[in-house]
Amino acid sequence: MSPRQSSATGDGRVPSVPGPAESVEQVRRQVDRLCWSGILLGLAFTMTNVQRFAAAGSPVGSLPWWAAWLLDPMVSLVLLAILRAEQVTARYGVRTGGWVRTAKWFTLAATYVMNTWDAFEAGHTAMVVLHSVPPLVVFVAAEAVTNLRDKLTEAIRAAHEHQADTVADTVPKPVEPDRTSARRISFEEYLQHARESWTPEVTVTPAWIRQVTGCSRGLSSRLSAALASEVGEGEA
Repeated sequence: MSPRQSSATGDGRVPSVPGPAESVEQVRRQVDRLCWSGILLGLAFTMTNVQRFAAAGSPVGSLPWWAAWLLDPMVSLVLLAILRAEQVTARYGVRTGGWVRTAKWFTLAATYVMNTWDAFEAGHTAMVVLHSVPPLVVFVAAEAVTNLRDKLTEAIRAAHEHQADTVADTVPKPVEPDRTSARRISFEEYLQHARESWTPEVTVTPAWIRQVTGCSRGLSSRLSAALASEVGEGEA
């Protein structure tokens, strides 16, 4: 079995190899999934801290305790909506306005303050660090995911252009016919060449004409008669 046959799928078709643009698109989807997974996990971690901050010691199961669970999802949903919109606009090269960035940074800052307020108030350094890491990761990931998608979109465009140039280079160019070699030699040109080759010792015959001019057999008889008439051998 040949290597090509061994790599075929069950239905006999050979699997296609993805081009550069398809490979970059796969990487972009993977980066999207990984970044969004990290952002969602970070927001889920901050939810409990924000709930405790908002509950402010309310009894478990009380109305203020349940209402405190709504604060973090409210901020997180607005943040996720902004991040998702920035992804789409970045994909098509559309820049957002100042209010969008203001809303994004306000929601991020609010999440950070509500997560770390109790730790700062208690002066507990370890808790400050612990509760600072998830919001800060969400901060930088929110900025990075949009920028990464923008750059990966540019990489896909560059890969498409490179692939198009490669295909264009492999297309064979049509060969121009050699018009010089295809030009037919006229009767007068053959006759002139025979005149230049003739000497008094030469007997003009069709065979000699073909030898010195390379003309066809049918044309050699006419050339022989014409040249013989010129040199005075027509009566022979």
